[in-house]
Amino acid sequence: MKVNEIVKNSFHQLASSNALTEEIDNIGTVQDFEKNTVLLKENSYVKVIPLVISGLIKIYKEEENGNEVLLYYIKPGETCIVSVMAGEKGEKANVKGVVEEDCSVILIPSDQLYKLRKNHPNWNLFIYKQFNDKFDEVVEMVKVLTFSNKEKRLEDFLRRKASLNESKVVRKSHQEIANELGSSREVISRLLKKLENEGKIEISLRKIKIL
Repeated sequence: MKVNEIVKNSFHQLASSNALTEEIDNIGTVQDFEKNTVLLKENSYVKVIPLVISGLIKIYKEEENGNEVLLYYIKPGETCIVSVMAGEKGEKANVKGVVEEDCSVILIPSDQLYKLRKNHPNWNLFIYKQFNDKFDEVVEMVKVLTFSNKEKRLEDFLRRKASLNESKVVRKSHQEIANELGSSREVISRLLKKLENEGKIEISLRKIKIL
């Protein structure tokens, strides 16, 4: 499928402008990435930005002790606002981006961002909406990490992760969950067992089903 056809099917706000659709078709390339591929390294320059067609990309901060601070996920129909801002300014990114689920993306060269912003109002509207949506997600994550007890944080995390996949199943290890919530594996395992005993979840190997 051609890039312009993908834009029309997956990015309706961008597709509302024929000129913008053709521009993305000229400068964009489609590429597939497997799970755990690092797309954005912290303290590195942004060469391309992704428009996610399918799959999921996780954007987070990594602490020195290995813990992660989850910021947001990039879902189909979205892009990475941090990459857009750093890419157009020619600055280094201060976050890390890793493929959470096998994904297909349209890659836009960062040196084309200024031209898109200058010549296409619909591109700006798309980016503004992305900024607002991701800001809201970060605020929600801060509320969960700051004001919730650990059990509620875990429940909220599981529900949110499952909803991203439009499923009731979360495919993550206890250690991966602990990293994203800034906790220890032992604490997460204990809380998961408690939730299972309460009939809220069902646990199997690298899979948690929300009941």
